[in-house]
Amino acid sequence: MTEQNQTHPDAASYDPGASSLAGQVDPAVMAELLSIRSSIDNIDATLVYLLAERFKATQKVGFLKAAHKLPAGDPGRETAQIARLRRLAAEAHLDPAFAEKFLNFIIGEVIRHHEAIAEDHEAAAQAKGSGRAAPAGPAVSADA
Repeated sequence: MTEQNQTHPDAASYDPGASSLAGQVDPAVMAELLSIRSSIDNIDATLVYLLAERFKATQKVGFLKAAHKLPAGDPGRETAQIARLRRLAAEAHLDPAFAEKFLNFIIGEVIRHHEAIAEDHEAAAQAKGSGRAAPAGPAVSADA
């Protein structure tokens, strides 16, 4: 789904204690802050893996849609999902508008991936029909 950004530290160089506040606040406060941040780091890692799994599933949907010449987007499904996530967000005491923005971002990425898969599928079908070599593979990575 995303390209690797070389400016971000990798897991081996990540310092969970990194803070511009070090030495400026009471050590007990800093320890509590770092403890809470450790939980946030765990949640962030979980979110990344959950999103990766979600995009693996939506990529399968993209291949199925491409094979059957279905449109990349499904406005009825998207509307239902947005309403569902807004309701879940409200129940979870999360801002429903934030949840909707987040889901709209994901939906946009999924549609972009589905369009790329459909283009690759069509190019492969045309190449096969003309006897040319098919494109190397889908425009999105297997882990999108």
